[in-house]
Amino acid sequence: MEKKLRFLFIVQGEGRGHLTQAISLADMVRRHEHEVVETLVGKSHARELPAFFHERMNTSIRIYDTPSFVFGKDRKHIDLIKTFLYNASPQKLKTYAKSIELIYSRIREVAPDIVVNFYEILPGFAQLRFRIDVPFVHIGHQYMLRHPDYMIGRGDHLMLLRLHAILCSIGATKILALSFYPMKSYPRERVVVVPPLLRKEVVDLKPSTGDYILGYMVNQGYENEIRAWHKKHPEVRLHFFWDKQDAPAVWEVDETLTLHTIDDESFLKYMAGCRGYITTAGFESVCEALYLDKPVMMIPAHIEQEVNAADAVSIHGGIVGKKFDLSVLLACMDEKRTFQAPAFQAWIHSAEKVFMEQLTSVRTGFPSGKD
Repeated sequence: MEKKLRFLFIVQGEGRGHLTQAISLADMVRRHEHEVVETLVGKSHARELPAFFHERMNTSIRIYDTPSFVFGKDRKHIDLIKTFLYNASPQKLKTYAKSIELIYSRIREVAPDIVVNFYEILPGFAQLRFRIDVPFVHIGHQYMLRHPDYMIGRGDHLMLLRLHAILCSIGATKILALSFYPMKSYPRERVVVVPPLLRKEVVDLKPSTGDYILGYMVNQGYENEIRAWHKKHPEVRLHFFWDKQDAPAVWEVDETLTLHTIDDESFLKYMAGCRGYITTAGFESVCEALYLDKPVMMIPAHIEQEVNAADAVSIHGGIVGKKFDLSVLLACMDEKRTFQAPAFQAWIHSAEKVFMEQLTSVRTGFPSGKD
């Protein structure tokens, strides 16, 4: 009889993607009668943990401070120098040291069989400092950069991103690299390529084609671009989701532009019925749009999202732009699509079998390099 495993999740709480991945995996392991005993979330003070995460995780949730990006004056793109200076200040380093101690103390207290880390950087440092004797499984699309056959990950300009992926997976027993498409495992780096983690709510959606464009912008700096385009094209209905903390839940700017704060159930409803989707190229929402076979335009805000966008383009899953010019998306929607939605959907549907095989085999060694 299969042993019932106790998992502790650690989640990078910046943005929506890692949070929804954690919800999806928690649902999976529970369907197989395993348990998620606690969830730790690393985030900055600038972000609110969405209500849907508290509602859906069904575990105790502890939040700690973790390194975060600092955006430039345009509030769109990351300022690497400011990011380094902010996170390397003595006060911040002291705060992060306390976060590392919290991670260790919670692992010691709840004694999980396996720790699952959704691309949070501090658990690796906790492993380095305390040599925690518990298997760590790390999950994220960024770990594709550690695979030698990943063509998108080539080039010296990705050196810092590759370094970040290494730091996030210090002490890994196994690394599950989320991918748009299947690839062989790479045992030397303990990397197994796995499907995206989409929740059952997404898989169960019945897509339709409505009369509006859906958008998602984490960074408020894009608001002016959207308003400027909307002013020229007021006839096009737009629904945009953003994370502005002091904004109303639903702000009807006028008859055809509505801004929504992040609400997962509402977002999925609008995703299912949209004509097309424009986003800052977060991996998870792009996967959701592709699963529903929606035309996608991506506006990367930083190098990590540039990788996501290039990867999606490589399977004809969307187009890339430099700004929120929805005219480009509308033109793309009039062209014949070459994206192979059935193949992508089949890859998504294999996720539960793949993940449960990988998680339940953690203590029995790394699998062979077979497909």
